[in-house]
Amino acid sequence: MTDNNFSSTAAFLWSVADLLRGDFKQSQYGRIILPFTLLRRLECVLEATKPAVLEKYETVKAMPIEAQDKLLTHAAQLSFYNTSKMDLNRLGETDVASNLESYIQSFSPNAREIFEHFDFFNTLDKLAEADLLYKVAKRFANAPLSPEKISNYGMGLVFEELIRRFAESSNETAGEHFTPRDIVRLTTSLVFTNDDDALTQSGLVRSIYDPTAGTGGFLSSGMEYVLELNNKASLSAFGQELNPESYAICKADMLIKGQKVDNIKLGNTLSNDQLRTEKFDYMLSNPPFGVDWKKIQKQINDEHIEKGFEGRFGAGLPRVSDGSLLFLMHLVSKMRPQHEGGSRIGIILNGSPLFTGGAGSGESEIRRYILENDLLEAIVALPTDMFYNTGIATYVWVLSTHKPANRKGKVQLINAAKERAKTGGRGRSGGGEIEGNDENVFYAAMRKSLGSKRKELTEDAIETIVKTYGQFVGSRSSNDFSKIFDYQAFGYRRITVERPLQLAVYPKDELRITALTTDKAWDKLNEHTQHTTLAALASLDDKYLSRDVFLNALTSELATATPSVKLSAAQLKLIVKHLSEHDDEAAICYQESGKTKGKIEANPDLRDNENVPLTESVDDYFAREVLPHVPNAWIDTKKTDEQDGEVGVVGYEIPFNRHFYEYVPPRSLEAIDADLDKVSSEIMQLLNEVHS
Repeated sequence: MTDNNFSSTAAFLWSVADLLRGDFKQSQYGRIILPFTLLRRLECVLEATKPAVLEKYETVKAMPIEAQDKLLTHAAQLSFYNTSKMDLNRLGETDVASNLESYIQSFSPNAREIFEHFDFFNTLDKLAEADLLYKVAKRFANAPLSPEKISNYGMGLVFEELIRRFAESSNETAGEHFTPRDIVRLTTSLVFTNDDDALTQSGLVRSIYDPTAGTGGFLSSGMEYVLELNNKASLSAFGQELNPESYAICKADMLIKGQKVDNIKLGNTLSNDQLRTEKFDYMLSNPPFGVDWKKIQKQINDEHIEKGFEGRFGAGLPRVSDGSLLFLMHLVSKMRPQHEGGSRIGIILNGSPLFTGGAGSGESEIRRYILENDLLEAIVALPTDMFYNTGIATYVWVLSTHKPANRKGKVQLINAAKERAKTGGRGRSGGGEIEGNDENVFYAAMRKSLGSKRKELTEDAIETIVKTYGQFVGSRSSNDFSKIFDYQAFGYRRITVERPLQLAVYPKDELRITALTTDKAWDKLNEHTQHTTLAALASLDDKYLSRDVFLNALTSELATATPSVKLSAAQLKLIVKHLSEHDDEAAICYQESGKTKGKIEANPDLRDNENVPLTESVDDYFAREVLPHVPNAWIDTKKTDEQDGEVGVVGYEIPFNRHFYEYVPPRSLEAIDADLDKVSSEIMQLLNEVHS
């Protein structure tokens, strides 16, 4: 069967929509067509062994369910079965709804569950109310979906086409559970491309996993990719999905493809990982963007604290408002080490995981773990407006535990979001060559938008991106779209820069005195102390360029009062707080007591941080970038990194756009003036026409 046959078969099945139009919304078509397609395919696949199953059922129906299931599965020679004598051609013309329900209830639990999560019984009732159930059932009864006419692989393509049509017809919410086909193809190709040679080996057995499986697009695409290279390969699909309907579609797709559907789980991957002990060869995921994880915060925090690196989240936790990096760490925990064959990951994230969070934050620590363990191979920036429910910038991260030698310690950034300059030839670039291309963008505008999706990657663009990734070449020029960096280029040390406390004190400044006397702490002084202190301040000089000289003068004045007044250290600090300000001409203040007595006192208001690239010496950077501007500054050496103990807290960020920034000079004033003159002339002409 050719690809055209796949398309025509899908078109025939979707044509049932003609019967539904008027009684059902367009966004509901898929909820009817997909489960009916599954039902027809399953009965066609079961037809050959159905007599043996019915015969065996008569002998085992009194047994416990678990025993029945094992024996009937063996009789069916498949992972599912049906014990009903009915099929879509033998439902009768009356009681169709009850007959269909009985037929579906007779499936094995793993297949019956799919129809339940489709809410299919409710759908049957609605079809019956619209007097359409018999007509729809008869249409599917004639669908040519037997294994002799269409293979599991071919049937998978048909089902994917139906899923795509369903996604497009319900595009207002599609982005939550459907990843566009072009993005799926690109991500899959990036993850598999370096393994093409291994994937063509005979007897190949590999696993693929998606923790946010949706309708199974990534799992299907991965299987297609491998089967195109090696039709004898065995690729086991695993996944977990939170949404029941998407879970049903994914599980149906896997069942149609002959996969073991028990490997597809329903539930929240982060709080209830149902494949906890499994490791996988390939992992693909498009987790939700910017979704908070407050509802499962306790489970995540407990795992982080109690299990550390023995669990999934040892590196750190991102802020509660965005759980994207939790999914990334979940996938990393499923990777096999290199000596066990290694693993590869392709995950789609928004821009936030690249840079959100400063040094020492959960996000930065997660990036640190990934980069310092040399897991990140590449990041590909995608054009905006690529997804059904968002137009934001998105990125494909590619990770691996078995990097080839030339990628060790390196990260490749590919900017497929930018317009490419027309080259028309070959340009040398970073030790390799990238072929020029007369196409100046990586995407094509869609003829019809689907929700927020207004652009799609062309086949040529996908090929160019994957080839660029595979060739592993880059350039320092901002005009090129591939750059290669040592991972340390994304790291820095955040040092704390202190400056001395230098205070000028103004004892007679009326505004400052008012601020002092309206402070709640001033009210705690008794009336005599307040009056005596104000009198003492009035007798002092207008300005002091030394805090210590001021305090000595004030203390002396208070001591001569009748009766004398002695202020506590806290009360003196209150007065200095309100009557002083920083002045570079003032004397430096020193600590007066405690273990640090005699040391320069730092001004907390002037405290600052500097990010020193990991590739530089902290002392050299400080001498070059800080001391020429503030000669009396120093580094707080007590603030060190928890992991390496050195001065400065290590942080990592990946400023993707900065590395591809191209300066565009502003338009000349002459050009702007010319445009303004032209617009003014047009306005005057319109006004003259109105008044004429």
